[in-house]
Amino acid sequence: MFTHDTELTLTATAALVNTDSAGDGELLPDIAALDAFVLRQRYTGSHRHDEAELEAVRALRPRLRALWNAGEDEAVELVNAMLREGRALPQLVRHDEFDYHLHATAAEQPLDVRLMVEFAMAMVDVIRAGALDRLRVCAADDCQDVVVDLSKNRSRRFCESGCGNRQNVAAYRARKASGG
Repeated sequence: MFTHDTELTLTATAALVNTDSAGDGELLPDIAALDAFVLRQRYTGSHRHDEAELEAVRALRPRLRALWNAGEDEAVELVNAMLREGRALPQLVRHDEFDYHLHATAAEQPLDVRLMVEFAMAMVDVIRAGALDRLRVCAADDCQDVVVDLSKNRSRRFCESGCGNRQNVAAYRARKASGG
């Protein structure tokens, strides 16, 4: 549905937002956890490995989460504010095994600014495609994790935390208990 870099960014951003999960507690408790996240998501550029950077990334999460609940007009306002704040200047780059894709901030910008602008750029694609409905909150009653539905038939309802399996098991047990 989207370009490869947009899909990677949306998925990585959902993972970042979900590190602030009320049910699981703080999933970025320290610098080592942030380092592991950056490595796992394969972010390039400046990374200071300090408490200030960790706090800035944590503070970014609610701003990113807000886009999962925003209507189109609000999403546009939020995205434009992020692009202005990050002084986005989109440029085509190629590195590692990735072919040409967009970077909109200098590699020297702080990690939280690069994360914010990268997500804002991905949201430009989402908004232009009329696909805000692909950003959802997990359908499980006891979960607030965010979901990016990249399925062809727009059917993804649950997060990566096993909520879909828990719901299926509960439904199966309910059917068995009722004789179905």
